[in-house]
Amino acid sequence: MNELLAVLNTHHALLVLWGALAMQWLLPIPGPLHPLQFWQLIAQRIAERVNHPDESRQQQLLAGSLAWLLMWLTVLVLLVAVDQLVWIESIYQLILLWLALDWRNTAQFSKRFIRAYSREDKAYCRQLLESPLNRETRNLSLLGLGKAGAETQLMAYGRLVAGVLFWFALTGGIGALMYRLAVSLARTWSPSRAEYHTFGLPAVRILAVLDIIPLRLFALLICVGHNGKNALLGIRQQGENWLLPGPGWLLAATGHKLSLSLGGPAIYNSRKMERPRLGGPIAPAALHLSQINLMMNRRLMAWVIIQSCLLILIQGVT
Repeated sequence: MNELLAVLNTHHALLVLWGALAMQWLLPIPGPLHPLQFWQLIAQRIAERVNHPDESRQQQLLAGSLAWLLMWLTVLVLLVAVDQLVWIESIYQLILLWLALDWRNTAQFSKRFIRAYSREDKAYCRQLLESPLNRETRNLSLLGLGKAGAETQLMAYGRLVAGVLFWFALTGGIGALMYRLAVSLARTWSPSRAEYHTFGLPAVRILAVLDIIPLRLFALLICVGHNGKNALLGIRQQGENWLLPGPGWLLAATGHKLSLSLGGPAIYNSRKMERPRLGGPIAPAALHLSQINLMMNRRLMAWVIIQSCLLILIQGVT
């Protein structure tokens, strides 16, 4: 125990990592009270003023880019300025990572959804998916709910945990929170909504760039173990077929590893959108959703251990 405390005291990044993980499990921030809810409200108000769907495509793209830069760079400058004033750097970084992570809430969502899906409570499943999904849920069948639940699990664990931890390792707590804000902006201004069809494209494209490395690394980690060859083959055959490169690898790897059918048509703003079909032939059932949840948590623990070892090695070299 004393040796562990000595390691944590010597390696401040490691202390921040494990401290934030402990805090977000012991002191979780309820979704409705999270500061990101206020951030999303500001994003919606700004869009109401600068987003004009009747303007040309170029003008809408310019407005979306400038709005994104305004919101994102303002917070970045503020966080960097505060960083120069704090007395204890580690505590500041820990708080930022704690705000960026969303492991516990994702795990709770998964458990609630799996329980509701197992008893075929379609109304409650739709209610649970209404917030995290940017598409209509009221007409989803039981099969559609299973696919949507599986995809929501995968993307939440991938972005809100693995992606956040990846950017923390590279850029500290500020980088982790800025990545989470980029995820939030892409969701708030999602092009799947008619009013943001063009305006939201810059936010999605920026997030796609930020997602490529962490989500693909996480997809490769998923391939380890049982059915690993099938998962790798799925990435090779279908990973590039998805709308975005990072999520495509993650969905293809999981779909082929568990032989699950993911993707397919979806309804956005009363319009049917043809999405690529990924994975195997089996429609997700409650058992499969439980397998996804268990696999994601195990892989994330492996991710944390690997990242901890790398932080120790890097700090030891420097």
